[in-house]
Amino acid sequence: FHGTLPVRGQVITGKVVSDRMMETVVVERKYLHYVGKYNRYEKRNSRIHAHNPPCINAKTGDIVKIAECRPLSKTTKFVVVEVARS
Repeated sequence: FHGTLPVRGQVITGKVVSDRMMETVVVERKYLHYVGKYNRYEKRNSRIHAHNPPCINAKTGDIVKIAECRPLSKTTKFVVVEVARS
């Protein structure tokens, strides 16, 4: 997918909610979780830190596709591979 950084595993689509770190963005993925007791769904979200390469340079509000890669830091284990739409 991207440069010399090999990607494998999960590919996730989400919205960039923060781009204030150096070459890293926070991507939020919203999903529904089923609660059997009440026979209903509850809204949840997960926030994933992803490496934002200078050639892609995703901004806050962009819908991006991120792919799993080797650990780049303590919290960053994904890389932005494309901006789906701005």
